[in-house]
Amino acid sequence: MNKPYIILHMVTSVNSKITGDFLTTDAGKSACDTYYKIHSEYKADAYACGRITMEESFTKGYRPRLSAYKDLPAIREDFVAKKHARYAVAIDPHGVLGWKKDVIKDEDPGYNNAHVIEVLTQDVADEYIAFLRKRNVSYIFCGEKEIDVNIMLEKLYSLFGIEKLLLEGGGKTNTLFYNADVIDEISLVICPKVSDGLDLFVDGNFDPSKYRLKGINMNEKQVMHSIHLKK
Repeated sequence: MNKPYIILHMVTSVNSKITGDFLTTDAGKSACDTYYKIHSEYKADAYACGRITMEESFTKGYRPRLSAYKDLPAIREDFVAKKHARYAVAIDPHGVLGWKKDVIKDEDPGYNNAHVIEVLTQDVADEYIAFLRKRNVSYIFCGEKEIDVNIMLEKLYSLFGIEKLLLEGGGKTNTLFYNADVIDEISLVICPKVSDGLDLFVDGNFDPSKYRLKGINMNEKQVMHSIHLKK
């Protein structure tokens, strides 16, 4: 299968949580700064997140008023709005996210100006497809009611030329990719805090023996680790 090289890149607590109060501590903020730095250093063609992460980070809860698009044509075929230098891949099976533009607007240059690709199933409303067309947001169909990861990756590679993709949460999306056995490398910035919150993988079936240690880096205070695993 032709697919992008997939790197799971996340900030976690020492007990593998990806959400929680630890992110608001000084150590958590330092971990996030390191995370963003590594994100940029990877120079990936795209980054991918699930619907919840995209909504929290970029669309900020905005939902389109779909009734306004009911009389517009809904073309149920993959739509490549434009070729771009970098892409934001939104895994949104049922079509919920409200995009005001076809590119991400973010303070961090590693995320800013990435063209949005919506990953959908056939179980999406015609009005939502018309909405994406109106916004000039690209979209691809990857399954009937559930996302087929292999179809998605083949289309991202063949239609958009994406060769390196950063997978950046949340836990359900990480698990979707892991269970499909398509994650080539894992990059974890580990904050020296224990936390409640959501897990890196939701089903607890992660087997680290599938990967070998590529490297460990520590910050200047020797309290925070960046760990890289590779198949």
